[in-house]
Amino acid sequence: MIKIGVTGSLASGKSTVAKLISRRKYPIFDADKSVSNLYKKRVFIKTIKKKFNIKNSKNLKKDIREILKKKTIKLKELEKNIHPFVRREMNFFIKTKKRKKLLIFDIPLLIESKLIKKFNIILFVSANRNLRMKRYLKKGGSKKIFTILDKRQISPKKKLKISDYVIYNNGSFKMLNKKTKIFIKKYE
Repeated sequence: MIKIGVTGSLASGKSTVAKLISRRKYPIFDADKSVSNLYKKRVFIKTIKKKFNIKNSKNLKKDIREILKKKTIKLKELEKNIHPFVRREMNFFIKTKKRKKLLIFDIPLLIESKLIKKFNIILFVSANRNLRMKRYLKKGGSKKIFTILDKRQISPKKKLKISDYVIYNNGSFKMLNKKTKIFIKKYE
């Protein structure tokens, strides 16, 4: 089994690249999806409400975003609660997919979370900052949250040095698809 860790800066196109590699043939572990599911679990909701002093909340994620805009230091506290859950989910995914030739992991903070050794290949998806911000805003994000989250990640230059392979995503979808096909041919 080959485990491919797909990472990159915020809004660089990691999820798109993971899906292109998979082509519905290989399973994908999506860390963002795992986090999203976490916000549906009562134990997590109760813990976060208590830690962030949130009384009544109809949209916990929105409340957390507002807190992060005011106190970026709270991001580390939030991550301390999220990361152990995501790691358990990831390990369960690996156990249940043992017979697959390739496993793909879409993990934004793969390098920051010191998960490099869990993967055979680290694929870094790179895109220039202005383009990434434009993509993030188009999906309904704010400049303030983009800046906070982008600063939390290590620099693209450092990620380039650590990664085994890089796909630059500054062009069209057609070009991205072509680059992804070249990458996956090496491992099929």
